[in-house]
Amino acid sequence: MSEQQAFRDAMSRLGAAVNIVTTDGPAGMAGFTASAVCSVTDSPPTLLVCLNRNASVWPVFQANGQLCVNTLAAGHEALSGLFGGKTPMEERFAAARWRRGVTGSPQLDGAVVSFDCRVEQVVPVSTHDVLLCRVLEISRNDDTHGLVWFDRHYHALSRPVCGLAS
Repeated sequence: MSEQQAFRDAMSRLGAAVNIVTTDGPAGMAGFTASAVCSVTDSPPTLLVCLNRNASVWPVFQANGQLCVNTLAAGHEALSGLFGGKTPMEERFAAARWRRGVTGSPQLDGAVVSFDCRVEQVVPVSTHDVLLCRVLEISRNDDTHGLVWFDRHYHALSRPVCGLAS
């Protein structure tokens, strides 16, 4: 087994939230499915998003300089598939309802949380860019539960039966 395949297999065992990352601006509207998203700091609120420079959406995100990370809820598996494949952009966005955040990037109605961001720094690493994104607006939906990607499958999260003891 190659080192690359061994790494991919190992990473499949690392559960991650499923997100649709969107943008709109002078270069147009685009979006893609991502699990490579995480917090960096809360002061100022900053996320990182990894984007392959070979992705068809890369030039749009690079030119717009803003994005929204929409964390998917249980039941959004089909939408994740649309944004993760070769589906034309118009069809991707037509499959759900959206509103606009402060940057104008599409925020998914029904997302667990949406982080509307300005890209402040781009760090190239091999085939990808790491986008360091300043969070400008947060929209939460506390009535739903998340969707994670683990072992190459979607898993819906549910409210825990009991909390941890103090």
